[in-house]
Amino acid sequence: MIAVRPGDRDTEVRIERKLASTAFRGAGKETWELLDTEWVELRDILPSRGEQAAGGMPVATRRARLRMDWRSDVLPDMRIVAGDRVMQIVSGPVELGRRAGLEMLVEDYSSTAKPA
Repeated sequence: MIAVRPGDRDTEVRIERKLASTAFRGAGKETWELLDTEWVELRDILPSRGEQAAGGMPVATRRARLRMDWRSDVLPDMRIVAGDRVMQIVSGPVELGRRAGLEMLVEDYSSTAKPA
């Protein structure tokens, strides 16, 4: 079974993992390290109530479904970077078929606040 047809893998992404800071003053600072680059199928999901208030500021979430070839090293606490989109994994990754591929739900955020 082919989970992702070669022609559908039209987006190159970076898979990044968070590095824990070992410095005393580095607590709470995030540093990300490149795990790998991969060609994937990235399809936006139609919007439905994707706007919410975060600390009083409206924030819009943009969700997408991502499918890629099987690999065992992608974990839910990693992030996906596609161009200028930085996305967190919000669901998955789950196995497609018998290790034919991976599928996950990712989302990025943007401020919808309009200047006064």
